[in-house]
Amino acid sequence: MTTHILDELAWRGLIAQTTGEDDLKASLDEGPITVYCGFDPTAPSLHHGHLVQLVLLRHLQQAGHQVLPLVGGATGMIGDPRMSGERVLNTKDTVAEWVERLRSQISRFLDFDGDNPARMVNNLDWTGELTAIDLLREIGKHFRLGTMIAKDTVARRLASDEGISFTEFSYQVLQGNDFLELYRRHGCTLQTGGNDQWGNLLSGVELIRKAEGTSVHAMTTPLITKADGTKFGKTEGGAVWLAPDMMSPYAFYQFWINTDDADVVRFLKIFTFRTREEIEELERKVAEEPFRREAQRTLAWDVTALVHGADAADGVVHASQALFGRAELERLDVATLDGCAAELGAGDASADATVVDALVEAGIVKSKSDARRAVQDGGAYVNNVKVDSLEATLADHDALAGGWFVLRRGKKSVGMLRVP
Repeated sequence: MTTHILDELAWRGLIAQTTGEDDLKASLDEGPITVYCGFDPTAPSLHHGHLVQLVLLRHLQQAGHQVLPLVGGATGMIGDPRMSGERVLNTKDTVAEWVERLRSQISRFLDFDGDNPARMVNNLDWTGELTAIDLLREIGKHFRLGTMIAKDTVARRLASDEGISFTEFSYQVLQGNDFLELYRRHGCTLQTGGNDQWGNLLSGVELIRKAEGTSVHAMTTPLITKADGTKFGKTEGGAVWLAPDMMSPYAFYQFWINTDDADVVRFLKIFTFRTREEIEELERKVAEEPFRREAQRTLAWDVTALVHGADAADGVVHASQALFGRAELERLDVATLDGCAAELGAGDASADATVVDALVEAGIVKSKSDARRAVQDGGAYVNNVKVDSLEATLADHDALAGGWFVLRRGKKSVGMLRVP
């Protein structure tokens, strides 16, 4: 028996709220619907929060529904109100540049060919033509100030010392108009977003009800947190960027492989397309053989391949093994080595630096005496070659691509230095 798409999404933890699950399920059963999700260019890259939405859109597309990823060339110039205060407005040129970067990123996640192609849209196409009078007369008349003020973010900002500008206050009007335009242009009847967007999504639902006299749907995904309640990100509150020039594939892979046992099964459901049977088997292995970390390795490879491609995922797996002496370092290219170095916090050294000094400089040992002891005990390596002499220098070894040297003590302590 085929699982209903909403039941599948619920099992995966991808549904927080809907405007009516029974009505939405009935709509999905009547035939393919059109769904959209907006991505604002408020940074030069998408991040882990956007990845949840892209995975959701992909599930819906694979279930036969048409998806419209929207890049906010207009709303990106305004910025969705934040709890923490007013955004700094970016220039039009910056927003336009970031729009193209996001379009390129989004294009890798969805199928834009075939029988059910995704269609990329930009809200600047219709918002840019909208005059202030038309906005007030045709759109603004359907919004009630009391409802707008009651939105959680707006209410908190109004109660703060900084308050909220009319610019950011108007964001919900523009987003609501996006839904109306996509309903009129493409028959779109479902908008998705993170749960912090619930108020904005309802603005569009209400606008269509008032302007067109019909009902449409909204659905949100939960905000992703760790099992201990802390924020989900590279650092506390930091983003896991999808662009390789903002977070290398190596660092990206390392983030996922370091997932805690308490989180890994939930993240497999949310961020991968593994079947229930596969995930349940991995869940069993977490319980019975957690030391093998097979679930984490599966999660890390799948998400890295989804974002950066299978070749990149294989490359960082090889790099992870090579750094610790389990694969050939010589196969690593400059980009991969640069990513490894950035994650390890590497620095520069001179070619005539002794290995003893280099071990200290790379942060592998605390002192020269510790470094000498590592060499004497046979536990010091440069580019996975054992160092036998206390007088050995980096020049005695061939540099890797980009001038990099990998220094290691034993099986677990590794660092990198570059000879410019």
